[in-house]
Parts: sequence; structure tokens; C-alpha cells
Amino acid sequence: MSQVKITLTHSVIGYTKDQQLTVRALGLGKIRTSVVKEDNPTLRGMLHKVEHLIKVEKA
Repeated sequence: MSQVKITLTHSVIGYTKDQQLTVRALGLGKIRTSVVKEDNPTLRGMLHKVEHLIKVEKA
């Protein structure tokens, strides 16, 4: 499968608890941190939930 690079671009302060926990579950903590993950439907659902806080690129 392909991989995606996920970067946290905005703070999670002021957003709902489930969005904060989703960002944490993706492995992101501080702004401008990045992780590379395998692309799958579960990951895509998580990305859709917090798409306003992150930037997604092909790795």
C-alpha cells in the first residue's frame, strides 16, 4: 500500500475532545510535527475528522 505523510498545522486548543484524541492517536503532538503512516480506510476516516488541523501528502 501507499504511505501518507501527515503534518499537524494548527493547534488543537479549543477543539472538541474527540478531535484532540484523534490527533494524538495519529501520533501528532506539537505543531509542525510529521508522521508517515500506511494509507488505509481507517486512517482516511481519522484524517477526514481532523482535516482542518492537518496537511496530508504522499510519502
